[in-house]
Amino acid sequence: MKNDLDTSAQIKHWQKKMFWLMWVTYASFYLLRVNISIAMPKIMSEFGLTKTNMGVVLSCLFFAYAVGQFINGQLGDKLNSRRIITIGLITSAIINIIFGFSAGALILMAILWGLNGYFQSMGWGPTVKAKANWFPKKIRGKISGRLGTSYILGGAFSWFLAGTIVKYLNWRFTFWIPAVICIVLAIHWYLRARNAPEEVGLPSLEEQEQGIEKAEIKKDHHIGFKKTLKITLLNPYVWFAGFALFGLNIVRYGFMSWAPTYMFEEQGATISLAAYKAIAFPVAGGLGAIFAGWASDRIFKHRRAPIAFIMLVLLAVFCYLYRIVPGVNWVISLVILLFIGFFTFGPHVLLVAALPADLGSRKAASSVTGFIDALGYVGASLTGVGTGYLIENFSWDAAFGFWVFGAILAAIMILFVWKYELKKA
Repeated sequence: MKNDLDTSAQIKHWQKKMFWLMWVTYASFYLLRVNISIAMPKIMSEFGLTKTNMGVVLSCLFFAYAVGQFINGQLGDKLNSRRIITIGLITSAIINIIFGFSAGALILMAILWGLNGYFQSMGWGPTVKAKANWFPKKIRGKISGRLGTSYILGGAFSWFLAGTIVKYLNWRFTFWIPAVICIVLAIHWYLRARNAPEEVGLPSLEEQEQGIEKAEIKKDHHIGFKKTLKITLLNPYVWFAGFALFGLNIVRYGFMSWAPTYMFEEQGATISLAAYKAIAFPVAGGLGAIFAGWASDRIFKHRRAPIAFIMLVLLAVFCYLYRIVPGVNWVISLVILLFIGFFTFGPHVLLVAALPADLGSRKAASSVTGFIDALGYVGASLTGVGTGYLIENFSWDAAFGFWVFGAILAAIMILFVWKYELKKA
């Protein structure tokens, strides 16, 4: 950094730098998480495993992720985001490498994928903490929407990469190649990222609002676990947001985990083609995230609940439509899938990126994020084994009914958050 740059220019430089570091690094986590959905048909075929078997493996990740989110959310406010994210990403990569060798042994697969879920949980809470440290509330919705495209497009690229790998190589490489990429990116994050402006001699957000300019380097202050736990557990609206994410993740991970299999079995697509078609879901989701963040700031004056409620109601409608449209009519089917992605990730990014800092302040942003995400991933764990069980014992209709229920539950919960935002206005 040149010495003649004024404080404002330095802040803008670091905000831009940190945004892209957070974006790329968190997107890479998804290379090690949703790759399994592309490999599942091959794994089931090679080892004679059932959908319920694979649903158990998926649910192990989601359950461990939920537990880890609560623990690592609290730690994210205490520890340096730079360190905890690095540890999580590298360990997740190592577990993916081992998983590629162990697939077929169901118990070992479940244990490894559960451990993967725990270390994956070291990513998002600390990322939201770093975002809250670097970006003020007046642009939080916009930045949250843009940052949310990291995990959305990261998931899309993971499907594309895994689909391409499984087309030309053994399915085990869908775990090995992403692992090598992520180890490199984890090292890159550790070397270049900083947790807060004060760590590079810039004023904190509070000091910036007061017009203070200083060059003193200091650590980001932690307010204490007693306070972060109180902010997290005693605010009923944090719980409502968490249960909204619980319902939404039933839909989100229902599609992310099972859409390629649905296209393969019900719509006659090859595995690689199913992977490419399923990318429509997260790609449209990226647009939904950007729109939701923009709308919450510009149209609803920094209130997140109104736009989230509208999108969740429409999500339930389009989930129902996707099942009743014949698979042979692939154009209409694809358009509906685009809308499902748009209406899924719009409210999702508000729940996990914008609302936590609104409800918990920047000092407890990671803790509130971890708690909301923890409840959300209980829903995700249900949709893993639950969807597999419903498909095998009933039909795909039952699975889609489960997903519609999730969207409606989320819409009801977000109404309580809307009431809270109206009281604060």
